[in-house]
Parts: sequence; C-alpha cells; structure tokens
Amino acid sequence: MNEPREAANVDGNGHANPVRSSNLVIETHALVKRFGRRSAVDGIDLAVPRGSVFGFLGPNGSGKTTTIRMLLGLASATSGDIRVLGKDMPQGLASVLPGVGALVEGPGFYPFLSGTGNLMRLDAADPHASSSTRSRRVQDALDRVGLSHAAGKKVRAYSLGMKQRLGLANAMLRPRELLVLDEPTNGLDPQGTREVRNLVRSLAAGGTTVFVSSHLLAEVEHMCTHVGVMSAGRLVAQGRIEELRSAGQARVVVQTPDVDVASRVLARLGLVPGEAPGTVGSRGTTAVYATGINGREPEAVVSALVADGVRIRGFAVENASLEERFVSLTGEGFDVVG
Repeated sequence: MNEPREAANVDGNGHANPVRSSNLVIETHALVKRFGRRSAVDGIDLAVPRGSVFGFLGPNGSGKTTTIRMLLGLASATSGDIRVLGKDMPQGLASVLPGVGALVEGPGFYPFLSGTGNLMRLDAADPHASSSTRSRRVQDALDRVGLSHAAGKKVRAYSLGMKQRLGLANAMLRPRELLVLDEPTNGLDPQGTREVRNLVRSLAAGGTTVFVSSHLLAEVEHMCTHVGVMSAGRLVAQGRIEELRSAGQARVVVQTPDVDVASRVLARLGLVPGEAPGTVGSRGTTAVYATGINGREPEAVVSALVADGVRIRGFAVENASLEERFVSLTGEGFDVVG
C-alpha cells in the first residue's frame, strides 16, 4: 500500500462511496486479525476523514478494541494494510506515535504519585517533549480536563471518573493530529460527560481528528460527525451519522382518533402500519406508526388520509434513530461495552 489509493465508505447495503486517501487520517484495507481459527477482525476497510470525530461502535466481542490495538501498533495484524497519519503501520510507528494521543482500555498510573507527578513523569518519558515547558503543559492539560483542584492529590484517592480525566490529560499533553479514545466518558457523572463532549468538540474544531470507541449511543450522536459500526469482526457500515440514519427505514407518525381507517389507508399506500402505542393526546387521539415512507411524498400520504375521512391532528416523518439503525445492522441491542 505504498501508492495513494481510494478507500470506500460502505453503507449497510454494501454500497461503496470513494474517499480520497489524502483526506484520511486512519485507513485500513482488508485488515484481518485471527486468534487461532477465530477471526476477531475480518477484512475491514476503515476510512476516518481528517478533522472528523469518528464514533467506533459495536457490541461486545465485535473487534473494536482489537482494531484499535492494531492501529496503535499494540498488536500485529494477521494480514491487510494499515495507514495512520499517511504512514504505513507498523513500519512508521516511530514517526506516527508522536502525533497520536491515546486512552485505551482504561488509564494506568502510579497510585502513590499525585496527578501532577504522574503527568510530569509520563511527559519526561516522551523523547519528543520539551522539558523547559513541561510544568506549564502539565498544568494546562489538568485545567482542560477540570482536575486543577486535585492536581496535588495522590492518584490512589482518585475516583474512576477522575482517573479517566487524568488519562485524557495525558493524551493531550502535547498537540496531536489524532486522538484515540476508548470509552472516554467511562465513570464520569453527567456534568463530566458534558465537559468531555465539549472538550472533544473543541479539539476537533482546532484541527485534531478524534477517534472515539464508545457504547453510549447518545454520546456518540451528540459528539461525533462520522460513525463506523462493527459486528462479528466486520465493518457493516460507516460514513456520516446523517447518512447512516437516512439509510434506515423512515416512518410516519399520524395523530388521529381514526386509527383503523388510517391504518388501512397507510397499508393501501404500501406503508407498513405498526402497533398503536396507546392514547398520547387529548380527545382520544392515538398515534399510528408506519414504516416505508422512503421515497414517497409526505403530502401525498396526508392527502390520501384526508380523502378517506381521517381526522389528522398531527403528522410527522421521523428518520430511524442511530440505535434503531445499529440494531438493524447488528441484530443486537446497545447495552454492552465493545
């Protein structure tokens, strides 16, 4: 993989949308990792655009962490190609890693040292870090993750959320082109989660590409611009979040007291009425759900309903949520950590 090539964004139907490799910060081709006869990662073509916040999703055992370890040179691939920051990996490891900050599989620190002491020691171990600005950079990193008040406290007294913040601070001690974060909001309270979300957004706005592995769909939807979905070692979809949602089944929601008539009209139009969830409004108004609106004009659906005497008190078209799309791609709920 020495020559520039085009990678593909793949939707749930297997359609490819070419992306120029010069715009990619992470790029893999036919990447495979086997443990004996089992393929933990099975021929994935990953394409992470420069400047994106890329959410890497998948149920437990889907291959997310194994993929991340190969990207960072922590595990060797069985076959396939990896490029990070435009360099072949693992050949380019020495030149790539200074531009990459990572928080993978939970932070590990010296419990008997303070937060500041840990960061000072970790920074001193980096041959590319300047000793003359070390103290200032450590303080700035602690400020950015909201740990200034606990900078002098020994890490053994830190909560899980505080250790997670310290791991983020370590990843940001120097300017990075790429941040790889594995469950960055793990152990954080709602306020801390919001702060990390805003921090990730600010880093992306400053030009850093952020690759986030997470099991929290709501956080991914709030934080990420792009997403990749893993299932059983395969990359079953990737692209912009809006594209992933639009590839799912949109549905109509009709608020009406005339449930039976509305359901018959929707079925006649080729839509698939769903179960009425019960009374949701005043005067006996009930919501009727129907999938299959894709490609149909909402105005035509409303006209047909009105023509058959359906009293409409509300009408909306809803795209599939990211959770619904995830379930349709993987066949699993999203209550597990990958």
